[in-house]
Amino acid sequence: MSRHPEVKWAERADKVYLTVQLPDAKNVKVNLDPEGIFTFSASAGAGNHVYELKLDLFDKVNVEESKINVGVRNTFCIIEKVEQKWWKKILRGDAKPPHYVKVDWDKWVDEDDESGGPPDLDLGGMDFSKFGNMEGIGGDDFEDSDDEDEGTKPEDQENENVEASELEGQKNEKEAVPEEKEVTPNT
Repeated sequence: MSRHPEVKWAERADKVYLTVQLPDAKNVKVNLDPEGIFTFSASAGAGNHVYELKLDLFDKVNVEESKINVGVRNTFCIIEKVEQKWWKKILRGDAKPPHYVKVDWDKWVDEDDESGGPPDLDLGGMDFSKFGNMEGIGGDDFEDSDDEDEGTKPEDQENENVEASELEGQKNEKEAVPEEKEVTPNT
């Protein structure tokens, strides 16, 4: 029996964002039908469990203009709608969406707030084929910097420098005082 991955979704008048949350997925297969049938299958986890998903989207979609990126942590899809209109819900039918289909609040914009909400996630021109093999992530390419004073005012930096030198002086005073040890006589 297969399992279902978690799916997050959000929409705009012209597109739907689907994110299939399945880290370290192998043998990923994604299919999008013009009628709005979205299918996903992959294996993941220590036991190479099979995950499958079939979503009957609310309306027809433009397969040619849609984009799919299979990444290390998830599969991200930008599904273009045939008609530029807001859907009443994500799936066809009267049933409640399955428990593994959730709203992606990070990408969500209300229908009446579309112009004033967060910027649209139009990733036009971005090559999604390169996302899965990003090199250098987690490597030693970045120096660990403790420079937290980049956005501080000059007078704040002076105060921090004075405080740091005072702390350093206190530390040196402690080091200069010899530690008293309890001495027990040898018998």
